[in-house]
Amino acid sequence: MIGGLTLSLLMGPGVPLPAPRFVLDALQSVKVTAESTDTQSGFELTFAIEKDSPLISLFLLSGSVSIPLFRVLLIATLSGRPETLIDGVATQTQIVPGGKHGSATLTVQGKDLSAAMDVLPFDGLPYPAMPPVARVALVLAKYAFLGIIPKLIPSLEEPPIPTDRIPRHKGSDLSYVRKLAEEAGYLFRMEPGPTPGTSFAYWGPEIRIGTPQPALTVDSDAADTAENLSFRFDKEGTELPIVFIQNQQTRAPIPIPIPSSIPFLPPLGLVPPLPPKITPLSDTAQLSPVQALVRGFAYAARHSNAVQGSGTLDVLRYGRLLRPGGPVGVRGAGLAFDGLHYVERVTSNLTRTSFKQDFALSRSGLLPSTGSVVV
Repeated sequence: MIGGLTLSLLMGPGVPLPAPRFVLDALQSVKVTAESTDTQSGFELTFAIEKDSPLISLFLLSGSVSIPLFRVLLIATLSGRPETLIDGVATQTQIVPGGKHGSATLTVQGKDLSAAMDVLPFDGLPYPAMPPVARVALVLAKYAFLGIIPKLIPSLEEPPIPTDRIPRHKGSDLSYVRKLAEEAGYLFRMEPGPTPGTSFAYWGPEIRIGTPQPALTVDSDAADTAENLSFRFDKEGTELPIVFIQNQQTRAPIPIPIPSSIPFLPPLGLVPPLPPKITPLSDTAQLSPVQALVRGFAYAARHSNAVQGSGTLDVLRYGRLLRPGGPVGVRGAGLAFDGLHYVERVTSNLTRTSFKQDFALSRSGLLPSTGSVVV
């Protein structure tokens, strides 16, 4: 416990249980990386052990055939409010001998619960007359015992007519769901919560709207909440995608440029740069007009961020956990970079004496699009 902060570690096959006391006593540090994209979130636990420690057998067995799914749940309770850092499975164990003057180190690494969907292939499983969202829901139903709650947004693809074609499963559940997301211009990720032991499986477009988190403040003396914060403006990574819609009468493709400002991706920066690169999406001519536009919106969302930010905060000084996948305010960084930014990634680093978070921010342009931010 660090000044009102308590870390709870639960682990075990299938249903995680509170870790024994000797496990908590050996735990030295925790690192959790939470992603807002379809990249898997992950964790790393570091233990100080003796050569005959039971922890060695415990975590080596977690990767054996006899225990194919060893679950790890990390919960941080700050000011009486529990928040799940990650709910995942252990995937790798490493032991480093301590030598003459130190104890050995046991490192346990793992990924979020999407790793449990990447174990077995289900090639050939038919999905007659089922649109993509129904197929995803059926896939996720197999993992309800892990506390996975589907959070799905239907795509615009119509159900296939069985006399024309019957979609069939290919690869593991994770690879198939990701393939469906890519075809729809969506992403698939795991979101911990809303209560410990449950996770949302989100399948839908990248949405950058929502209630902003309290502002990250720098260069304001006693009001500072971030220890350091830096920004970089680079328009070379921005692109203007062009989709092609085929005219049914003439069969001629009609090019349509897609702007970066779309309903679910509002411009957090007031002045976006002019993209230096134009990218034609030639494969969209085979899609319906609506599907082609959605594919273009998704591409524009991934290639519209000219402003990148990074920094570190002390969780106890900030007063809460910073979460990826939503907007956060910035104050004190100068007029060009103040305002709302999107939190792309948060890495939580917890030791016995401190709890800090490294974060990555992004937005489309310079100058704030709002006159104030939430403090």
